[in-house]
Amino acid sequence: MTESSSAAGRPVRSPFERCAQRLAGLGVWRGAAASAGFGVLAAGALPPLYLLPLLWLAFPGLLWLLDGAGRWSRAFLLGWTFALGYFGAGLYWVGHAFLVDAEQFGVIMPFAVAGLAGGLALFHAGAVVAVWLSGSRGLTRVVLLAMAWVVAEWLRSWVFTGFPWNPLGTVWAFASVPLQLAAVAGVWGLSLVTVLAAAAPACLVGVGRAARQRWAPLALVLGLPVLLFAFGALRLAGAPALGADAVEGLRLRIVQPSIDQKTKWQADLRAAHVAGQMAMSTQNAGAPVTHVIWAETAIPFLLPDTARIRDAVSQAVPPGGLILSGALRRDTTDGDSRLWNSLFAIDDQGEIVAAYDKRHLVPFGEYVPLRGVIPFEKLVQGRGDFAAGEGPRLLSLPGLPPVSALICYEAIFPGRVVDRGAEPSWLLNITNDAWFGTSTGPYQHFASARLRAVEEGLPLVRAANSGISAVVDAYGRVVDRLGLNRVGVIDASLPRPTEDKTIFGRFGNWTLLILMCGTFSLLFAIRRFH
Repeated sequence: MTESSSAAGRPVRSPFERCAQRLAGLGVWRGAAASAGFGVLAAGALPPLYLLPLLWLAFPGLLWLLDGAGRWSRAFLLGWTFALGYFGAGLYWVGHAFLVDAEQFGVIMPFAVAGLAGGLALFHAGAVVAVWLSGSRGLTRVVLLAMAWVVAEWLRSWVFTGFPWNPLGTVWAFASVPLQLAAVAGVWGLSLVTVLAAAAPACLVGVGRAARQRWAPLALVLGLPVLLFAFGALRLAGAPALGADAVEGLRLRIVQPSIDQKTKWQADLRAAHVAGQMAMSTQNAGAPVTHVIWAETAIPFLLPDTARIRDAVSQAVPPGGLILSGALRRDTTDGDSRLWNSLFAIDDQGEIVAAYDKRHLVPFGEYVPLRGVIPFEKLVQGRGDFAAGEGPRLLSLPGLPPVSALICYEAIFPGRVVDRGAEPSWLLNITNDAWFGTSTGPYQHFASARLRAVEEGLPLVRAANSGISAVVDAYGRVVDRLGLNRVGVIDASLPRPTEDKTIFGRFGNWTLLILMCGTFSLLFAIRRFH
């Protein structure tokens, strides 16, 4: 242990040494409780709080607890409880969906939230065990933790259909400048930088290290965020001014009606919900509107089967334009009834000119895994499971540039929001976050959607029933937005994509492999020279 001498000749330990020693000396269950607490602290850095300094407490605390693990099973417990605290605090809002129909689903809410958090925590528990098994210390261990954490984030983006919610890179979504690294390395690069910088203070504790070696890792704490902001500022310096580069002749209107989820499908109110959105679509505008966008399931009817609703909606379509709206559709061919959550393009004659079916369905929300084994009904309106569509898929719509459509949480999957063989000019995300009330969930969802815009170099138009609706340019800058639970419309032009494809836009999640190779090189340099 590094020591200095006091005037009386007695050893004096630094506050970091004392804290590390106390954490390493905690028993199994007290250590697990402390680890869970550090995970909760880490969740405080997520949207909408963005309390980033908490990360500089959470990750060193995890590593100092790991010093006292003694065996791999305890390392696993520490990693799992840390991630359990992180996901439990970060995903508590999932429970709101079970309260929409509290009489039927309320009793299982705590089990569902705990089960989701506990399942996701397994990925990061494995990452922590890998770091412990390496036997590394100091800065080498910090780099290994960052790499393992990012690999765990990538794994949970696709294993068991995937749920890449709240990767650590989203903690930078409070501003567009630090998000620019995502154009090169995706959210994975942002997560890597975040863990490196957050865990570096753990290196203040070491055995027999010179002052230079003990304090050098602090350069990561300040240096990496500075580089992140410097790169972002440089990239934005070469970007068009906000709102200056838009598609000519297009004026979009995004409608946010904030319809309560408890009444959305009420039989005697459904027609009134549609009429209200029609009125909002046709109210006075500063400039002529060419296209109108409604949210996910904004039309609470089986749209292809309901001609009278299509005829009514057509009255709100701008002349020669379209209304793009979410609704359900059903197919009963061959005697087998199937249901889709879809996006429809409706023209001024009431005809459906294009449609997109949601491909990435929400487990237990839109379908029940292992149905027949699990005695549980899905939360979304209607019995039986939804069918999955094909995608990602390019939509060619009259009067609009080609678009990649994303329904609900399809926008949270890095590298999977566009067809790599196609050339979309923008992203359209329709969603209904009213399921989650006034919670952190809609803010986190919006942050993820913004990251997709930066990664792909494509503007994003987002229509959310209760917010957050927005127009975001290809650099992740918010052109206009409507906050949570507000009723209103956004009238905005459609921004253009970046002039050249981003690196992430070209290679997608293959950039993660390049990122890991680069980090291995850094690890080699550290072991050679530190």
